Amino acid sequence: MLKLIIGNKAYSSWSLRGCLSVKQSGLPFEDITVAMFDEDWYKRRAGDEFAPSGGKVPILWDDKTVIWDSLAIVEWLADKTDRARYWPKDDVARGMARSMAAEMHSGYSTLRREYGMNVRRQLPPRDISDDARAEIVRILELWAQARARHGSGGPYLFGTFGAVDIMFAPVVTRFVTYSVPVPRFAAAYMEAMLAHPWMREWIEAAQEEPWVIEQYEAPAA
Repeated sequence: MLKLIIGNKAYSSWSLRGCLSVKQSGLPFEDITVAMFDEDWYKRRAGDEFAPSGGKVPILWDDKTVIWDSLAIVEWLADKTDRARYWPKDDVARGMARSMAAEMHSGYSTLRREYGMNVRRQLPPRDISDDARAEIVRILELWAQARARHGSGGPYLFGTFGAVDIMFAPVVTRFVTYSVPVPRFAAAYMEAMLAHPWMREWIEAAQEEPWVIEQYEAPAA
């Protein structure tokens, strides 16, 4: 059975991506949450379980094979099961979906820094920095293009739920947490994402976590 090691559901955006990726595979897996920055976290990071990842989550163990990056987990599981579970079959749509997923994976540093993930909170609107605004506008432009060009088959970015939705899932929660204003089409997409049973399950489980990390409770202004 696959073993997925993740951090706190309330705060760990990469862990959310890892969990959604494994669920999308349809394969059975063991889900192990290790609370970030507590004694057990540092102890486990020093052991073989975390070693290949450099102490980061998520980490997927498939027998003796370890995969420790969210996008790598998507690709590993797509190869192991059915690539159509993750990527559009149409070449044009697939090219766009891959590019969007990779851009989300490597970019948007201001959004990550100024809008840390915390699915247990919803804060009032606040002033948006110029850099964060530019990144938010870029994300909304990508969402609009994907929905307009390839989203006719369902409520997700490329119609059916897939890898690109997995990569943008934490952005949806951030937009909710920080009350970021979005146009109607984006609000409809966000509603579809938040209504997905795996997203509901994750957010509900986060509410029950006993751990509080102050640096994530008071995000950077």
